[in-house]
Amino acid sequence: MLTNKKIIHDEIAQYKIQTYTLENFRKIPQIESMNYEKQFEIEIVGNVFPFKTNNYVIEQLIDWNNIPDDPIFILNFPQKNMLSEVHYEKMKFALEHYSDKKKIVTTANEIRMQLNPHPAGQLEFNIPKLRNGTKLLGMQHKYKETCLFFPSQSQTCHAYCTFCFRWPQFVGIDELKFATNESNQLIQYLNEHNEITDILFTGGDPMIMKAKILSAYIDTILDANLPNLKSIRIGSKALSYWPYKFVTDKDSEDMLDLFNRVTNRNINLAFMAHFNHVKELSTPYVKLAIKKIRDTGAQIRTQSPILSKINNNPEMWSKMWNLQVQLGCIPYYMFVVRDTGAQQYFGISLVEAYHTFVNAYKQVSGLARTVRGPSMSTTPGKILIDGIVSINGKQLLALRFLQGRNPDWVQKPFYAEYDEKAMWISDLKPAFSHKFFFETK
Repeated sequence: MLTNKKIIHDEIAQYKIQTYTLENFRKIPQIESMNYEKQFEIEIVGNVFPFKTNNYVIEQLIDWNNIPDDPIFILNFPQKNMLSEVHYEKMKFALEHYSDKKKIVTTANEIRMQLNPHPAGQLEFNIPKLRNGTKLLGMQHKYKETCLFFPSQSQTCHAYCTFCFRWPQFVGIDELKFATNESNQLIQYLNEHNEITDILFTGGDPMIMKAKILSAYIDTILDANLPNLKSIRIGSKALSYWPYKFVTDKDSEDMLDLFNRVTNRNINLAFMAHFNHVKELSTPYVKLAIKKIRDTGAQIRTQSPILSKINNNPEMWSKMWNLQVQLGCIPYYMFVVRDTGAQQYFGISLVEAYHTFVNAYKQVSGLARTVRGPSMSTTPGKILIDGIVSINGKQLLALRFLQGRNPDWVQKPFYAEYDEKAMWISDLKPAFSHKFFFETK
C-alpha cells in the first residue's frame, strides 16, 4: 500500500474520471464479460432508478471476485429485486416491446410515481417562501435552525447510490427536482429568518461542482456577513466515490482554499461525509483526502443508513466508527432506510436496526459514541429508536425526537407497540392512545 503522499500524488496525477451510465455501462470490462441476462437486469432496473458509476469505484472499491454479492457492487449497480416483481416485469415488457423511447420513459415514470418519490413531506411542507410570497424551489426549511440549499450545478453525483432517497433528483422529471442558482434569494431568506444558524449545501453532491462555481455561492454568503450564520455544511459522497477531488483534481487546491476561507471567518465548516461500508475508507487516496480537508479547519462528520446486504451487522459499524475516529472524523448518524425507492430491498426492521446499533455501540470507545441512531427522517422529524422497554409487563418500543418540525417535540419520549416487522413509523401503533401525540388526524 502506498503511504508517501508524493508517491500517491504522482501515481494518480493523470488519473481522470471515467463515468459510466446506462448508455455505456456494458463497456465496463467486468460487465462486458457477464452474461446478457444479468446485463439486461441492470438495464431494466436502471431505467427506473438512476445509474451512474466511475472508474475509481470499478477499479478500487468493487471486489469483482465476489459478484453479485459484493456490497459496493450492490451499492452502485441496480439489482433485479430493487423493483417489485410487478414493476420489474412492466419495465421489462416496455424495453422488449416498445421502440418509441417516449413510451419507455412513460412506463418508467408510472413506476417511479408509485415509489413515494418525495418522502417526509418534502414537497408539501418544506419549501420556504420569502415574505413577498415567492416560493424558493431550490431550498428546504424543515427544522428551525437549518436550511437546505440545492445549487442547480450540483444535481448529480460522481456515482449514484442505489438506495438513495434523493433518486428523483436524477431521473429527468423536472417537477420532482429541487434546484436553484439564486444565491441572492438564499441571502434574502436568511436575513428574513435570523433563527437559521446552519446552511446545508446538498443535491446531488455539491462536490461535483468546480471550486469556482461553489465559491460563487459560498463567497456570496460570506460577503453578506450574516450575524446568525454559525455553520456551513456540505453533504457529500465524494470521499467515498472520488477522493481525488481533494488530492489531484485540477482545482483541488482551490477547493481546499475555499474551505480555508470559511473557517478563517470563524464559521464552522462541517463536511457531512457518507460512508456506507468500511471498504470506502480503505484506500490511501481517501485517507489523504480526509487529512487535506481536516487541515483546512473543517470537521468531517460521518453518516449512513443501515442497509440490508451492505452493513446490517454490528461488526461492520464498529469497524467503520473506529476507523473514522482514527482518521479524525466524527461519527454522527445511523439512519433507517427511508420509505421511498428500493426500501423493500435495503430496509430492515426497526428492532433489528436497534439491536445492530447497540451491539456496535458496545464495541467502540467514548470518542465514537457521538453517533446517534437508529434514526428515521420522517415527516414530523428525526425519530430515534431509543430502546426496547417493558411497561406494566408489556414490551414496547421507546421513541424520541432528535429533531422536530415543531421544536417543542425535540427530546420528547413516546412509545409504540412492539413490532418485530415494522420498518417505519407508519408501521407502528401508538402504545397508550389511538394516535401519536404529533399526529393531527
